[in-house]
Amino acid sequence: MYLFRSAAEAGPHDILKLYNPKGNIINISPSLEPNSPNSCYKLEVVASDCNSEPLGAELAGALGFDLSSMEKRLQGLEKKILIEAGETPAVVHEMKKQIDSFREKLESVEHLSWLGLFKDLSEGTHKPSPFYHKRTLRKTRKECEHVREKFLQMSSLEVSDEVRQYLKTPTFDNWQWEDAEIMVLLQVMYTDLDFIATFNIEPQVLQQFLFEVYRRYNNIPFHNFKHCFCVTQMMYGLIWLTDLRSKMDSVDLLIMLTSAVCHDLDHTGYNNAYQINARTELALRYNDISPLENHHCAVAFEILEKTESNIFRNLSMDQYKQIREGIIKCILATDMTRHNEILNKFKSILSAFDFTSKEHREVLMMILIKVSDISNEARPMEVAEPWLDCLLQEFYNQSDMEKLEGLPVTPFMDRDKVTKPSSQTGFIRFVLLPLFIELANLFPCLEQHIIDPVRKALDYYTEMEKALEREKQNRTISENAAKGKESAVGRQSSADGHADAAGPEASKPDAQ
Repeated sequence: MYLFRSAAEAGPHDILKLYNPKGNIINISPSLEPNSPNSCYKLEVVASDCNSEPLGAELAGALGFDLSSMEKRLQGLEKKILIEAGETPAVVHEMKKQIDSFREKLESVEHLSWLGLFKDLSEGTHKPSPFYHKRTLRKTRKECEHVREKFLQMSSLEVSDEVRQYLKTPTFDNWQWEDAEIMVLLQVMYTDLDFIATFNIEPQVLQQFLFEVYRRYNNIPFHNFKHCFCVTQMMYGLIWLTDLRSKMDSVDLLIMLTSAVCHDLDHTGYNNAYQINARTELALRYNDISPLENHHCAVAFEILEKTESNIFRNLSMDQYKQIREGIIKCILATDMTRHNEILNKFKSILSAFDFTSKEHREVLMMILIKVSDISNEARPMEVAEPWLDCLLQEFYNQSDMEKLEGLPVTPFMDRDKVTKPSSQTGFIRFVLLPLFIELANLFPCLEQHIIDPVRKALDYYTEMEKALEREKQNRTISENAAKGKESAVGRQSSADGHADAAGPEASKPDAQ
C-alpha cells in the first residue's frame, strides 16, 4: 500500500482506488495480477480535494476581469501620482491602510469572506452561499453526475465482512469515506437489514433514491450529506447493538433508517429560530411550527413521489401510509424545541416499557432518532472533534447573518461569546447525557458504547475550558503588568522632563 501511495503522491489519510483495464474497481492486495503496457491499471486518489480553485480565481471569473492586470494598472497610477506630486498623498496612504486591514480580515476570518460581493447576487439554483463561499449552496449538475457515475460503478462491489461489522459500531470513522462510497455503505445497510427482500425494493430504485437524497443535501459546513450518513450509521449501529430486529417489526426499522437518511434534507445552515425571526418562506409556509423539519419531510416525500426513486412503490397502500406517518413523526421529533416533551414522555413509560405497545414503540423510535442525530460525541475524539468545528462554523455563520440583518442573535451561536469547549460542556451535561442515560436504562448494553465515550468527551472539554480560562487570566495579568510598566516609565520620563525644564539652579538651596 505504501508503494501505491508513493506512486500516487497521496497523503497518509487519502483514499486510493485501483481500476482494472475495464474501468472496474479492484482491491489493492499482494495477490494483484501483473499488468502490461496493453492492460494498464489506473490508480486514483479519491478522497483528496484537488479540484478546488483558489478563491481569487473564482472571484475574478465571476466578476469578469483579471485581478493581476488591475493590480499592475493601480501600481502604474500610483507611480504617476508620485512623480507628479513629489510624494504619495496622505489620502493614498490612508486608503492603503484601509485596504490592508480589509484584506487581513478577509484572509483570516472565514465567515466574512467576500460577503458583500456575494450578498446581492441574483436568486437562482446556483446562488452562492454567503459563508460557505468556495462552493455553491446547491450541488451543481456536474458535481452530482460525477458522484453518481462513481456510485454506480461501485454499487455492485462486494463490501468486505470486516467493513460490514465496522459499520455496525459507533466508532465508525466517516472522514475516511467519500460521498460515492458513503452511498454504497447506505446500500449495504438496507441490504443487511433484509429490507431489499422483505419490502421488494429493486436495487436500481434504491440506488436512485440514495442519489436523489445525496443531491438534495447542500454544501454547508455541518448539516450536509456526511452528517446524514453519520446519523443513519449511528441508527444502524443502535439497531444491531440493541438487537431491535428481535423486538420490533421490520417496518419500524425501515421507518427509522429511512427517517435518519432524510432527516435534514435541503438544510441551508440556518436554524428554526432564524427562519422564524427572518420571516423566511419556510417559516411563512409552516406557520412558524418546526419549519425546517416540516421542509425535510416534504423534500423526502417529493423524492418518494417519483416512481424511479420510490423505494416503497411495491408496498400496499396501508403499508405506505404507515411508513409515511412514521417517517413524519420521527423527522419532526428532531426539532430540539420538543426535546423535553419527548424525553419526559419516554421517562414516563420506561418502567413499564412494552414492545408490543404501538405507542411505546413510537416514542422509542423518536428517542432513537434524537440520539442518533446528536451522537457525534459518542464517537472517538478524532472523529467527533472535526464535526464540532463544522458545527461551530455553521453556528457562527448564522449569528453573523443575524447581526447583519438586525435580528435577535442566538446566544449559543455568537462567536463573541461562545468558545469551543463552552459550547459542549453544557450541551453534554444537560442534553446529551440525560437523553443517553434514559436510553441506556432500557438497553444497559449501550452504557459502554455511547455513555462512557460521552463522559470522556465531557472531561476533555471541561479541561479545555479550564485551560482557556487559565490562559485568559495569564494574558490579563501580563497585559496589566505591561500597562503598569509603561505607566511607570511614562511617569519617570515626565519627572525627568520637569527637572530638565527647571535647570541647574533649581537644585541649589535658596541664597537668603
